[in-house]
Amino acid sequence: MTKIKSIIVEDEAAARVALKNYLEKYCPQIEIIGMAQNSKEAIEIINLMQPQLVFLDVEMPFGNAFDVLEGCKSLYFETIFVTAFSEYSLRALNQSAAYYLLKPISIEELVIAVNKVQLEINKQAIFNRNQIIVENYKETKSEKQQLILPTLEGFEVVKMADIIRLQGNGNFTDIYLTNGTKKMVCRFLKHFADMLPQQFIRVHRSHIIQLHFVKEYHKGNGGHVTLLDQSEVEVSASYKEAFLKAIS
Repeated sequence: MTKIKSIIVEDEAAARVALKNYLEKYCPQIEIIGMAQNSKEAIEIINLMQPQLVFLDVEMPFGNAFDVLEGCKSLYFETIFVTAFSEYSLRALNQSAAYYLLKPISIEELVIAVNKVQLEINKQAIFNRNQIIVENYKETKSEKQQLILPTLEGFEVVKMADIIRLQGNGNFTDIYLTNGTKKMVCRFLKHFADMLPQQFIRVHRSHIIQLHFVKEYHKGNGGHVTLLDQSEVEVSASYKEAFLKAIS
C-alpha cells in the first residue's frame, strides 16, 4: 500500500505525540514525514517536504493555520484542520468544504477524515481548497467570499454574491444562482444555515434566501417573498419575526 506522506502541525507537544500515536495505530495508510510546533516551522517543513496531507492546528503562537497556508509556495496538498470550537474558524472551514476535527480529537472522526482524504488522493482529484480558504480569510466583505459546493460530480466554486436562495431537498440542498442555474449539493440545508454570513436568512424549514435579492414581501400568516429572479418563497410563521427584523 502506497502511504500518504503527512505532516503534523500542533503547538502542544502532548497533542502532537497523541495525534502521531493515533495515526500510527488507527490509520496505517499515513506516513508521518515531519512535525512542526508553530507556524514558522510549519511553512518551512511544508515547503521542504512537499507532503500530500497536513494535519494543521488552527490556533498557534506566532500565527494561525491561515498564515501557514498563505506562506506555502504550493497549496496543492490536502489539509485536515484541528481546532477547538471557534465560530469564525468553523464558518471559514465549512465555506471551503474543508476537512476538520474538533479538539479533543475523536479517533472515530479521525479515521473518517483520513479515509475521505485518501479517496481524494487516490482519485488524483486534489481540489485546491487551501487557496479558497486563504482568499476567504483575507476578504473582509462576505459577499465577495467564495463557497465550495460538494456536488455529485465533485466540487464547484461559487461567489456568495451569486446565490439567490437555497432549498432543502431531502439529503441534498438545491442552490439557485443569479445566472439561472441550479446546483444540487450533497449537504443538508442546516449545514448552510449554520455557516452562511448575515445576508442569508432562513425563512422556512426548507428555504434560505439572500436578503439582497428580496423584491417584495406579501403579508399573510407568515407571508411570502418574491425574489429578483421572480421566484416566490413562503415565509413560515415561526421565522416571520426574524425575517421582518432583518429586512427592516
